[in-house]
Amino acid sequence: MSYYLAIDLGASSGKHLLARKVNDKIEFEEVHRFKNDFIQGGVSGTTRCWDMEYLFGEIITGMRKCAEVGKIPSYIGIDTWGVDYILLNDNGGVCGNAVSYRDDRTKDIPAYVFELIPEEELYSVTGIQRQPFNTIFQLYAQSLYTPEELQSAETLLMLPCYFNYLLTGIMANEYTAASTSGLLNAADRNWDTGIIERLGLRREMFNEIMPTGTLLGKLTQAVALETGYQATVVLTCAHDTAAAVLAAPLTEKSIYLSSGTWSLMGAETDAPILNEQSRLENFTNEGGFGGKYRLLKNIMGLWILRAVRKDFGDLHSYDELSSIAQENEDFPSIIDVSDNRFLAPDSMVNEIMYACGEAGMPVPQTAGEVGAVIYKSLADYYGRTARALEALTGRSFDTVNMVGGGTRDKYLNSLTAKACGKKVLVGPTESTALGNIIAQMLSTGEIKSIKQARELIKNSVELEEF
Repeated sequence: MSYYLAIDLGASSGKHLLARKVNDKIEFEEVHRFKNDFIQGGVSGTTRCWDMEYLFGEIITGMRKCAEVGKIPSYIGIDTWGVDYILLNDNGGVCGNAVSYRDDRTKDIPAYVFELIPEEELYSVTGIQRQPFNTIFQLYAQSLYTPEELQSAETLLMLPCYFNYLLTGIMANEYTAASTSGLLNAADRNWDTGIIERLGLRREMFNEIMPTGTLLGKLTQAVALETGYQATVVLTCAHDTAAAVLAAPLTEKSIYLSSGTWSLMGAETDAPILNEQSRLENFTNEGGFGGKYRLLKNIMGLWILRAVRKDFGDLHSYDELSSIAQENEDFPSIIDVSDNRFLAPDSMVNEIMYACGEAGMPVPQTAGEVGAVIYKSLADYYGRTARALEALTGRSFDTVNMVGGGTRDKYLNSLTAKACGKKVLVGPTESTALGNIIAQMLSTGEIKSIKQARELIKNSVELEEF
């Protein structure tokens, strides 16, 4: 009976989840958790970057803890957020910094890219929504601001795939992670050479995309010595949303909503939807396990609450913010949570106040009023997104399956049910890590199908209905 280890890196925190299949359930336990945040770096010293040395150190620490508790994994998979990447030179060394998608270097870049490739054409090929932090825009920004890094680069690896390289010594990009880049042809699921060359990039940097579920290879001797054991690294669903969706107990009548730092709301489809209506609604078509696509919207999510807590000096816990927001739910103002002004403002509270004032709405003055604006705005956007999904797919949905850490907030769950006019089914909370595990088990044949996997999830966690 094999143990599987999911290493789940989020933009706010990371965790190691050990799991095994026991009869008709998946037993799992957390063995390590750590914080994550961007640091200041780059030539200017003000670029928002990821601390890769720290993150890999935490990966190794969590792996060692498995040996310490006597539960050594046979298989390991890593997932992270999408779009961010690492450039490597011909010796496998890093070229430049691991810049965070929240850095503002790409703020004005889409307009330059659309002069080379019209927005409508780009969407018709890639099916990826317009977000200033997409990999395509990050790379073009790099070509303008730090061209020497691109010139010395031999290989581009998406972030989780870089960590896989550190573990195994093998350079390979996994499909679901690469699908977030805005550089893939949505139909054939490979790098689009035409787009890459029109951007002035070298096609040679973009190595072969490997299918999700590939058994990548063994740990290097150095990593095995450091952790105390040998294991096989699996190309799991390396993009965290793809993993979360795999663990959601969906049916044909279900919408998924992965609630966390970001809110990712969408539906599984058999083919990408690349029409003009989808583009204008700013939906994206990302890769899923087993040939599925994920038609979804990236919504700013609980990042806004996190930033507000920080503005208030962390005086309020998340539970307290939820409670005082509910006490102020009659406060009438709402904001557009998809507006990029909320991506990384100097002060989230001030930005919310400015947005309300500019729209001629009452300006919130207290933490409770600010919280009420955020909660009501998120739920309102979820409702509009659910209706747009039905229009785009031509399907009728009766359930919103909410997964992820944000589902602990029952007030938001209830507001979502009301705004969508649908049953909300909540769980699992650890959907991303469990989806990572499921992808590994499907790869080894311990689970035979996605349908069986979702039945195992239903048996393994308690689902709550709103």
